Amino acid sequence: MFEELKPHIAELRKRLGISLATIIIMFFVCFNYWEPLLAWMIHPLKEVLPSTSSIIFTKVQEPLFTALKVSFFASFIVSLPIIFWQLWLFISPGLYENEKKMILPFVFFATVMFLMGTAFCYFVVIPFGFAFLVNFGGKLFTALPSIGEYVGFFTKLLFGFGIAFELPVITFFLAKIGLVTDKTLTGFFRYAIVIIFAVSALLTPPDVLTQFLMAGPLLCLYGFSILIAKYTNPEKQTEETEETKKEEKEEKDLSRENK
Repeated sequence: MFEELKPHIAELRKRLGISLATIIIMFFVCFNYWEPLLAWMIHPLKEVLPSTSSIIFTKVQEPLFTALKVSFFASFIVSLPIIFWQLWLFISPGLYENEKKMILPFVFFATVMFLMGTAFCYFVVIPFGFAFLVNFGGKLFTALPSIGEYVGFFTKLLFGFGIAFELPVITFFLAKIGLVTDKTLTGFFRYAIVIIFAVSALLTPPDVLTQFLMAGPLLCLYGFSILIAKYTNPEKQTEETEETKKEEKEEKDLSRENK
């Protein structure tokens, strides 16, 4: 069994190596621009901070590590097309020839949806969430956020929303290869609601508003994914319908014979 897995492990190592090499190269490029990138990241926080507050660092090494975090996150975002491309090349050997040709749409839409998720988080969720967190107890405390902790929290939010917005893309390709149908997603909807709200609670600040700001779009994306699965492969659904009718007819014939 291990011998059969060796080619797949070697292929996975190759794809991961190319992706990692791309991120490392882009890291050194992004490191030259860490200051404007950090300024972009802290802009939403500065907008809601009182005039008596300021962003600080509490450890000697914190500014350096913050610059590294910022550069790494930016390099990951820039490397997304290559990462998605390598992911597709890894799974493509198990696909049909007509499915292998969809590499460009997959890379394009996967990258676009990830960026849409991060943009929604940056322009909608973060302003509301940070305003609540900073102003909560503002009369009793003075906000002095640590830059290192802020960047870690910020990148976690953006990454979470980016991954969440990949749902329609993942659904499309799973439906295309016949692993998911609209009936499957519809039947799983009740469990999906619980999972979505649980993930939203983990990834967003601890207030109801920002949790709904994440859960709401995810529920809409899930509903959109059901439509995608329904219209992605109508031929397959037609075949399934015909098979179901055939089985029902056979059951009726057997019942008649028994009578």
